[in-house]
Amino acid sequence: MLLEHIQSPADVKKLSLAEMNTLAEDIRTLLIEKLSRHGGHCGPNLGMVEATIALHYVFDSPRDKIVFDVSHQSYPHKMLTGRVTAFLSESHYDDVSGYSEPSESEHDFFVIGHTSTSVSLAGGLAKGRDLRGETGNVIAVIGDGSLSGGEALEGLDWAAELNSNFIIVVNDNQMSIAENHGGLYENLAELRRSHGSCENNLFRAMGLDYVYVDKGNDLSSLIEAFRKVKDTNHPVVVHINTLKGKGYAPAEEDKETWHWTMPFEISTGALKQKNIGEDYNSLTAAHLLQRMKDDKTVCAITAGTPGIWGWTPARRQEAGKQFVDVGIAEEHAVALASGMAKAGGKPVFGVCSSFLQRAYDQVSQDLCINDNPATLLVLWGSLTSMTDVTHLCHFDIPLLSGIPNLVFLAPTNREEYLAMLDWSLAYDRHPVAIRVPVGEPRSATRPVPTDFSELNKSELVCRGKDVAILGLGNFFALGEQVSSALKDRGIEATLINPRFISGLDESLLDSLVSDHRLVVTLEDGALEGGYGEKVARHFGPTSVKTLCFGARKEFVDRYAPADFFAANHLTVPQIVEDILQSLGGF
Repeated sequence: MLLEHIQSPADVKKLSLAEMNTLAEDIRTLLIEKLSRHGGHCGPNLGMVEATIALHYVFDSPRDKIVFDVSHQSYPHKMLTGRVTAFLSESHYDDVSGYSEPSESEHDFFVIGHTSTSVSLAGGLAKGRDLRGETGNVIAVIGDGSLSGGEALEGLDWAAELNSNFIIVVNDNQMSIAENHGGLYENLAELRRSHGSCENNLFRAMGLDYVYVDKGNDLSSLIEAFRKVKDTNHPVVVHINTLKGKGYAPAEEDKETWHWTMPFEISTGALKQKNIGEDYNSLTAAHLLQRMKDDKTVCAITAGTPGIWGWTPARRQEAGKQFVDVGIAEEHAVALASGMAKAGGKPVFGVCSSFLQRAYDQVSQDLCINDNPATLLVLWGSLTSMTDVTHLCHFDIPLLSGIPNLVFLAPTNREEYLAMLDWSLAYDRHPVAIRVPVGEPRSATRPVPTDFSELNKSELVCRGKDVAILGLGNFFALGEQVSSALKDRGIEATLINPRFISGLDESLLDSLVSDHRLVVTLEDGALEGGYGEKVARHFGPTSVKTLCFGARKEFVDRYAPADFFAANHLTVPQIVEDILQSLGGF
């Protein structure tokens, strides 16, 4: 395999065109082999093989700096920059991250896992180069789906004023994660149809030079275009027309499903791990679809990620105009939901916890200051959901719980979640956020209310003494386990389901002071700024101690959840031991 002999971009430059085409075949073979065993981003990487080879053939990395947007298409780049062992040997698959990572290689310049960032980041590199009086090419690689993100458009707008070398490669595969949405994509289609010659040109309108490559998976065409713009003295866009999933038939035919994949059988494309059945994602979409049939004002909103909360193509089609995909544009989605609610609609914006970080200002300013009754579904909010440092879902509780007017709920089971979702659609006083549970749906073992209008009212599950345990949302089950373990040690603990993250049931908490020595909070997220701190602050003037369990404030990467829980004292034996020590050896 030719790829085994490529240790750096310098080796790529020694190859003939025929050898580079062989190299492309090798890369695809290894990509499919690794992904079939390990999982990962499939379609974006398969579509960028030739472009990546051409970039390293023409440019001189790391002196010339290549910045890959969101890193979904960076696997071939890693193979060509000294990291091929992580694709050749299964025992080394986890030696590299799924995203660009400066600690791995001098050819990576940023840790990037969120979309629409490369133009701004690379633009900063170009400006810094100019300020230092240096030379060299700076290349931002961005997918067409990422162009809908506000930061990408802001970066393009600013780039026109950079009167020096700056190259923006737009990888146009006609897809985001799902299909593209928004008016700018019609212009991209017009550019493709006219081979880049039409008068209406988004990039030229922004003041940028423009080069079109129709055969974006053809090495000779790409090399010619990149040579044309190399060492340019002004900003230029190279628009390349590529095929997402190229080289693997299932990925070419079903581009949405194969954007990211679990391990699969190469011969058939069938997943090796069978569907475990109902999850909260599919449950949410199916439930909302029924509500849409009953009420035409209900509208689901997604920011380019419909699949993460169960909106399959079939469900989207069934919902029709009551489903809106704004593309990768979380900020717009929140503001849109606020406006929709103001006009009498019942919008539900489903967004991954990690991606919601992009829209803090809109949640605070556009939604909560205006106090419009939209519903936000915070998906995958958990210490266990995703473990890549760019996709951590640890921080939504601190992010949202301090914003005035926002009612933030933490259901503990299937029935409680659906009841809260239905209530939020009818509630018209404040915006509501719901931290959707993770894992296999649990059934309620106690009656579940349908009205949560008495804000901050917790559920007293079991009344004990000495120790009270507040198990928030996903961690209520952990609270049950700790309570059971304490019972084995002779302690009848009080167990509480807080239900509300954004406020405290002060009356219930005050009732604990007379016969409780310790209050324990358990939250599936970061401790700093979290729920436990609210509780600790409440008991500060009293004799009641508090112990808060959650995750330390840190960026962690590719961790094993079991090890992470142990490091943060989140196992049942550790929590019980900490409780006993706090009680003085009870």
